[in-house]
Amino acid sequence: MQTFAFWALAAAAVGTGVAVFAVDSMARATFSLLASFLCVAGLLLLAGLQYLGALVVLMMVMEMLVMAVFMIMYMMNPAGLMPMTMVHNRRGALLVSGGLFAVMAAGILLVRWPERRGRPPADPTADLGMALMGPKMLVMMVIGIAILATMIASVVLAVRGGRYGRAEGDGAGGDGANGGGAG
Repeated sequence: MQTFAFWALAAAAVGTGVAVFAVDSMARATFSLLASFLCVAGLLLLAGLQYLGALVVLMMVMEMLVMAVFMIMYMMNPAGLMPMTMVHNRRGALLVSGGLFAVMAAGILLVRWPERRGRPPADPTADLGMALMGPKMLVMMVIGIAILATMIASVVLAVRGGRYGRAEGDGAGGDGANGGGAG
């Protein structure tokens, strides 16, 4: 069952990754990219890397949501749904990406891989955290919370009425019943 899940997730990750460049709108490309990242997170979870899998899910969902919000706010076409091409210089992009894929595939197949030495650690997540961050783990956790608060604050402040909506009588169309409105 795990083998089937691996190949299904791998095929879905590649398929949705290709869809990023095949669809004709920015919104569809965003959600295709999110689907690809979620499939990769599923692969990480299958490999027993729960922390990295959860991290990919949380980071990519938040990133794609912020990207979608900014697309809706700032793009000239409504919500990025109008047709547009996602690839410029299609022939050059195909040549570069095909050549890069061939080089990377050759590297995978031709490089002599080292044999495993020793045993896997008892808690790979803790060992990975110490290897990546060392004693700075607490600082990075605090920074992560600060970044999340910044993203939430930017979305709250970006809505038309601000955090509390428009005040009554300011000409913005607030309903006045609860100190604000949809504006």
